[in-house]
Formats: sequence, C-alpha cells, structure tokens
Amino acid sequence: MECVRSGALDSGKLLGSATTRGKVSCSSSLAGSAKLEQNLHGKVKPLQLSASGTSSLVHRGPVLKHQRSLAVSSAAADAYTTFDENVKGVTSHAVEEKVGVLLFNLGGPETLNDVQPFLFNLFADPDIIRLPRLFRFLQRPLAKLISTLRAPKSKEAYASIGGGSPLRRITDEQANALKIALKEKNLEADIYVGMRYWYPFTEEAFDQIKKDKITKLVVLPLYPQYSISTSGSSIRVLQNIVKEDAFFAGLPISIIESWYQREGYVKSMADLIEKELTVFSNPEEVMIFFSAHGVPLTYVQDAGDPYRDQMEDCIALIMEELKSRGTLNNHTLAYQSRVGPIQWLKPYTDEVLVELGQKGVKSLLAVPVSFVSEHIETLEEIDMEYRELALESGIENWGRVPALGCTSSFISDLADAVVEALPSASALTTRKVKGTNSDMDMRHYLTKMFFGSVLAFFLLLSPRLVSAFRNTLR
Repeated sequence: MECVRSGALDSGKLLGSATTRGKVSCSSSLAGSAKLEQNLHGKVKPLQLSASGTSSLVHRGPVLKHQRSLAVSSAAADAYTTFDENVKGVTSHAVEEKVGVLLFNLGGPETLNDVQPFLFNLFADPDIIRLPRLFRFLQRPLAKLISTLRAPKSKEAYASIGGGSPLRRITDEQANALKIALKEKNLEADIYVGMRYWYPFTEEAFDQIKKDKITKLVVLPLYPQYSISTSGSSIRVLQNIVKEDAFFAGLPISIIESWYQREGYVKSMADLIEKELTVFSNPEEVMIFFSAHGVPLTYVQDAGDPYRDQMEDCIALIMEELKSRGTLNNHTLAYQSRVGPIQWLKPYTDEVLVELGQKGVKSLLAVPVSFVSEHIETLEEIDMEYRELALESGIENWGRVPALGCTSSFISDLADAVVEALPSASALTTRKVKGTNSDMDMRHYLTKMFFGSVLAFFLLLSPRLVSAFRNTLR
C-alpha cells in the first residue's frame, strides 16, 4: 500500500494453437455457478457485487477460506469468443468487441506538495477509517486533521526517496508491458490505470473508458491479496458508478479479485527469492523474512476481511514452490506499517526483527510480499528503517527481494489472467441488501457507538487537537 508508513494507512497460459470457445450466458443469476475451474495454479475468479459494497467470488480455490454471498444478474447478450494464435484480437458473432483492462492501484504523491492532499484523500475513505454510521459526518474533518498532523513526517520519508512516489511511473510501465503481452496472446486491449487516492483517479479512468466506448472490461487490482482497504475500496467505487451510470450498468465486466494463488505469480516470486539468496555467502543459512502490509485487526475479526488468510496461504504456496526446487530455508511472516493505538495484525515487523537478532539470526532476506511495485514502504520503510533496526539488533547480513515490477514472467501471467477472465464478463446490476452483519449485530453496533463517541469527544474537545486543526485552516 502506497503510504502506510508515509502517513496513509500507515492508518493457463493460452495453450499454443489451441482454440477454446466459451459461451457467456448472462441472462440468469451467476451466484453459485462456476464459469471457470479454479485451482491452485491460478485460474481466474470472476467477481460479483452486492449493493452493500462487498464482493463475492463466483467460485474460489481450495486455498481460500472465506465465503461471502452475493447475487448478480446480467442483461448482456450471449457471446462467443474465440482465442487462437492465428487470430488477431478477439472476435464476436454479434459486434466487434473493444476490450478494456482497468488496473487498480493506490496512487501516491508525485511531489512533496502532493503529500498532504494525498493523505487527506486516503483518510477520507470510509474503507480506511471505518467510523460508525452515527459519526460519519466526522470523516472529512478527521481526515483533514490526521493528514495535516502526519504530513511533515511523511514529507521527510518521501524526500528520502527522491521527493515523491514512483508508483504512477511504475504502474504505467506495467500497463504498457501488459498491453504488449496481451497482443502477443492475440488479444488487442486498451489498458487504463485508476488510482484510488491520487492522479489519475479511478473516476477519471472510468470517464475515459466510457469515452472510448469499451464493450467489455476486465478489472485487475494490482494487489495480489484481497483486502477491503485496497481492492475492496476501488471495487466500491466501481459499484457506485454501476448504480449511477447506465453505460457501466450494461457493460460486461469481469473482476479479478485476487490472484496470489496463480502459478505464474508464485513462480515469479520464487525466482526472485532464489536469485537474491545467491548473493549471500551461505544461502542455506538465510532467514526468508516475508513482510506484508498490515491492517487493523478489527478488519479481519469484525468486517470479515480475508486478507490475513490469503496472505498466509500465499506464503505457504511460495515456500512450497521453493521447497520443490530444493530451497529449504526457514521463513517467517510479519506485518509492517501499523499506526495509532489500536491493534493491527501480528506479529509486527519491527518486533520480529529484534527477536530474530536476539535469537542469533545473522543473515536475513526481506521479501515485500504484498507489493508488486517499489514505493514508500519498500524504498524507505524496509530499505532504510527496517534495515537499520535489523543491523542494530545483531543481524549482520541483510538483503531485500525487489518488487515484481515488470518482470516478464509476472506480466505474462497477468495477461493470462485477463484472457481467462474475459469470457466470464457480464453486466453487473446491484440489488438492495436488507442489512449487513455489522449493522444487524447489536453488540458490534453498540461497541462501535462507544468507541465512536470516545473518538468524537477526543476530536472535538481536546484543546491541542482543536488548536492544531484551526491553525491548518488559517
């Protein structure tokens, strides 16, 4: 995630010449049906949306443990799609398709002057700071306060990596690489980038998709694992647009919710780890240290976020792949970038680094497992802060696996995911959901009311905070 430490959430390959013909039947409910086979080697999982802003897969792989119920209906006509290495692009019996692929990412400030407004956009998102309904009127004032207070520290972090985030540049490079990879697989597609909290915003991408008259869209969040605070937040934007815009309500869309279990991703990660291990004088003694972005524990316990389970499954798959190659190193997983007094997913990266040093670990290879692009959390938090802490704690040999970026095997696998997802695209229509578990569970509601009241009192009556907030408005 682009800015947790910087002050943000701190809060199939297509088989040779084989031809496949898939009929997309979109006139009936897709809930509970399986258009594609899902397995540990990474078949695609089309997504459905509910009116509550949550999402559910039509089918999940055996490594996924959470099920969420949703329903989708579609008004799109039946379509036949043929993929063949001798056929350029994708053809339809009805009309010529114009395929779009939308990449979701977090976004990041490109200059130091962008830091505070970027942080405001982040904290103003109700999927990042989850206030009880009674206190949602405080969302924007609270975002203003937090972003103002955190901006100075965040600016220092961004200044240390060159004065801004490289995330937009890298995402644009990934988009260009994906377009080329898709063309090599005989699929012509327009690629769009939608950032959640900075330019180009997700809404801008949807405007361009509409102007370009895309006839079928694949949505691909650049987060391997699903979380309500990352993929979920961007999907909520899509859901709102589908409800409000007739063009998108009728547009066939396929959403790849998560893809950490894809064989291409797992093997690409294992390749990078193997390569970096060879840098050490005694590779077999190196502790492989997976550091993932953290989320508040309440996201998992109260909101049902599958992020922790997916992350643990992801690590198991990568280590299984390494073991099959003869790499038997010890490993551990920890979560970075926590902020504030609330409890986040444990164990914490900084605490585990100290413990490993105390236990006599001398060589460590850090693996940023929840990121596919270099940004503030890899370049500053891991490379600077955690490296320094590790060396102070007695770890003598430090290494870090780079983010996947535009690694050819990774990009090729993303292209495969898009090709596999395309036949399942169908128009998404939402229907009103009577209630959610969090709204109907009185105990959770009263708990949120209590802590929301404490937050409101703290925000509105603390002289220091009020003074700091007023100063920002002058």
